[in-house]
Amino acid sequence: MPHPDTTQAATVQTATTQAATTQAATTQAALPRRLLLIGASGLVGAHALALSLADPRVARVVAPTRRALPAHPKLENPIVDFEALPRDAAWWAADGAVSALGTTIRVAGSQAAFRRVDVDYVVETAALARAAGVRAFALNTALGADPSARNFYLRCKGEAERGVEALDFPALTLVRPALIGGERAQPRPMERLAIRLTNALSPLLPRRYRVVHAERIARRLLEGALRDEPGLRIVESEAI
Repeated sequence: MPHPDTTQAATVQTATTQAATTQAATTQAALPRRLLLIGASGLVGAHALALSLADPRVARVVAPTRRALPAHPKLENPIVDFEALPRDAAWWAADGAVSALGTTIRVAGSQAAFRRVDVDYVVETAALARAAGVRAFALNTALGADPSARNFYLRCKGEAERGVEALDFPALTLVRPALIGGERAQPRPMERLAIRLTNALSPLLPRRYRVVHAERIARRLLEGALRDEPGLRIVESEAI
């Protein structure tokens, strides 16, 4: 039979170890993070970049782009070719990542080129981030995303979601906005028309189908990339 003093010492040691583990986890969560941002030059990505650069929880932002971004003390901006990504680059390593990468068929030029960006590039960059140790990943996708959808756009978004989910990030956030509001660098006439019509009908529409401003989406993405709670979280348009 164990001596009472021995049992008490073991209990104290266990409690001390648990407390130290909890404190370490809390301290780690409070430390400024290194954030990887894919798609920083787009509408949502630009808002995510501005928010993350201003956020005291973020110590460093790594934003690989095709063209240089304005310089900032917290920003590392590798210039990359998405067709030949540097797989062994040290900058893939981060605490969390946001993916706001995307295009349109009009800009891409064809459905195949669109899919290359919105599915292949998204999944490839996510895979490189996961291989480098990224634990929390937040993906901007779309309302109605479904890999079996008849609509090409929604099918691509669903395929991207499925590809990223297969990478087993400990914490994964999927943000699914409806139409995205905001001023784009590259005009999208059809999208602009749809936004005007949707805004006009907004009082009659369920919140799920209303226009969502890009900054609100970016905030949800940033929170997803900085969260510590494990598991899959899906943020539907009405919750953004």
